[in-house]
Amino acid sequence: MGRTYLVEEGIGQYLTELSTKVKPYVTGLLIGQCSPQRDYVIRAVRTPPKEQQQEESVGPPRLASLDEEWITTHASQVSRMLPGGLLVLGVFMIATPELAKDGQNALRKLIFSVEKSLSKRRLWKPAEEEVSDRAALQICSATKKVVCRTYDVQDPKSSAKPADWKYQSALTASWVALGCTVNVNIHIPLLATSPNHDLEKNTKNGLNRWSKQIEDSVFLINGQVKDEDTELLEGQKKFRGNTQPSTQFSDVKVLTQLCQGASARSTATVQVCSGSINLRGAVKCRAYIHSNKPKVKEAIQALKRDIINTLSDRCEILFEDLILNEGPQKKNFGREYHVLPQRLFVPVAGSSVMLSDYKFGDEAAGEIQERFVEMLDQPVQAEDMHIAEDIST
Repeated sequence: MGRTYLVEEGIGQYLTELSTKVKPYVTGLLIGQCSPQRDYVIRAVRTPPKEQQQEESVGPPRLASLDEEWITTHASQVSRMLPGGLLVLGVFMIATPELAKDGQNALRKLIFSVEKSLSKRRLWKPAEEEVSDRAALQICSATKKVVCRTYDVQDPKSSAKPADWKYQSALTASWVALGCTVNVNIHIPLLATSPNHDLEKNTKNGLNRWSKQIEDSVFLINGQVKDEDTELLEGQKKFRGNTQPSTQFSDVKVLTQLCQGASARSTATVQVCSGSINLRGAVKCRAYIHSNKPKVKEAIQALKRDIINTLSDRCEILFEDLILNEGPQKKNFGREYHVLPQRLFVPVAGSSVMLSDYKFGDEAAGEIQERFVEMLDQPVQAEDMHIAEDIST
């Protein structure tokens, strides 16, 4: 039996509109959530067009011209805008009938490229029981026929399995949101032997150590420690027949261990350092979880990943910004303060879920609005952008 994808009804309309503009094909990403029983697709986002695509030479259309690097870069950018619990679930392609034959091969290749690119950036490891199937959705622009298949991204030799693609209205209307504020104070020593003060690499190593601390933390949900295998919503009233977005919000406290247990021996290492990086501030984290009997461990895992992702993504964005503005050859390493971008949240129409982005202090609202249109094909009103936190350095 293949996997079932429950799909937000509006996506059908979005894909139909895209299919009327196909020349000769269009690709994009599927965004949603995996769960042991079924997967949920809450957004489909077309790949942004490349400027030079407008002037391509006239000839018979071919899928060989698919720009894999452009699509995987888009997936990496989009994954930064997803709060905990959401991920890139797969890829779609709408193509003319003459390209249909090569469509599945092209989609299979894309699924593995996207997953490889995303897993390279992660500071956490997937759990053993985690769903590793990703969707390949193919739609014929002429007949509108939909074919959904899955590939197991943990198995490079994986072959296609059929999957069900079912539309549902108000899919995320009653999803559960979890939120927490994490105070960060990370000290990362820079070894004297580290070549060329490789700040980015050292920061990533430091964040790696910190992410293990987050993994081992205790999470209090609404002030309680809950057993991982219990249902998250146990004992809470469920409002039936409510299709209006109504978030059930859980406030979470994160308790990190100050030291190792008495039984664990620790050995001190003395290393010669030439400097250090300090990351300080309070970060707002958020995760969303489906409302079909979610387990506590699913919710906590989603929030842990958001905590780890939001800090590593910001550091990545800061380094990209520094390279753009100052070039990679900067030699002056005195004491410097850099402000990490602040997190903001933006609502998804007709849903209780919010998407996320990062904003530098001098960035105008218009730039963020442009980014949402380019990356997520979603217009955003300036008044809908909620900046969630103070400045962190």
